[in-house]
Amino acid sequence: MKTNYITGSVSTAAGEVPVVATELDKTDLMGTIKVRSAIGRSSYLVEPGLYAVGRPDMDSNVFVSANYKLSFDVLRKNLAGIDGWILVLDTKGINVWCAAGKGTFGTGELINRISLVQLDKFVNHRRLILPQLSAPGVAAHEVRKATGFAITYGPVRACDIKAFLAAGMKATSEMRQVRFPFVDRLVLLPVEIVTSGKYLLAAMVLLFILAGVSGSGYSPDDAMAAGLPAVLCLLAAYLGGTVIGPLFLPWLPGRSFSLKGFSVGILVWFLLFIFNVMNSGVAGIIAWGLIVPAITSFMTMNFTGSSTYTSLSGVVKEMRFALPAQIIAAVAGLGVWITARFL
Repeated sequence: MKTNYITGSVSTAAGEVPVVATELDKTDLMGTIKVRSAIGRSSYLVEPGLYAVGRPDMDSNVFVSANYKLSFDVLRKNLAGIDGWILVLDTKGINVWCAAGKGTFGTGELINRISLVQLDKFVNHRRLILPQLSAPGVAAHEVRKATGFAITYGPVRACDIKAFLAAGMKATSEMRQVRFPFVDRLVLLPVEIVTSGKYLLAAMVLLFILAGVSGSGYSPDDAMAAGLPAVLCLLAAYLGGTVIGPLFLPWLPGRSFSLKGFSVGILVWFLLFIFNVMNSGVAGIIAWGLIVPAITSFMTMNFTGSSTYTSLSGVVKEMRFALPAQIIAAVAGLGVWITARFL
């Protein structure tokens, strides 16, 4: 299979192994931009198997990766100047952290892939270097029992690999720390915005149409007068939950994402009130006072799937309470807004 990142092959006693570049080209960068914008994410993957960087021999280290190409690219980029092997697992195009949680970067797949590529024929040693974030999905003792290969967990971030190797494969506490800084959260926003953007557009169109309905029938003038403010309020709530909430996550009050999003919603609603955007009287102020926090709370809570701050059990527990409350508030607010059209 012809790919831009394969630059040749290395000959071994066990056969030919494709060599991958450690420098990302324009095709890789364009692919990154596309998947960061939620375009073609499900098909952005690498063929599982064994790859080489540099000119590895039978004593070279084996690094294990997911077959989500973004994960694979980050790893190979940070192996520049290193002679090594990359064992790519079939994680169904899912990144390391999520695949470990879903089980696709797991014990069974690792054992199976070692067997399929006949890894023992390419190296004299029996050691594998796995990303730390894969640990929840892999039982190291079972892998060693089944294959003879021992697992060493590398640093959280691929950029620390060289320092990790130079230290005799010993990670510092800094290398073990899972960080989720402002820039990392910023990078994830396009995916969140694009993924849910179609629902926002549909809701905007629906509100605009409903705004023209009243006890007197349908009026295009009413649709413009009440529909445009409604669309702006909806957009403000959406951006509050998908942009402001995630970006300022550590500084928002509360521990749960739904509560953090709710606080953003109160702020957004207050600004809409101050600048008279709602433009629909007391009923409108009450309606959007229910709708806006419900939307921002839900959208910020939805960001839990992109965050390293949460645990699965914590998310499930939070959603049991927050989701019904969000639905009730949104429906009640919409009911007040619609009822006001007939009064």
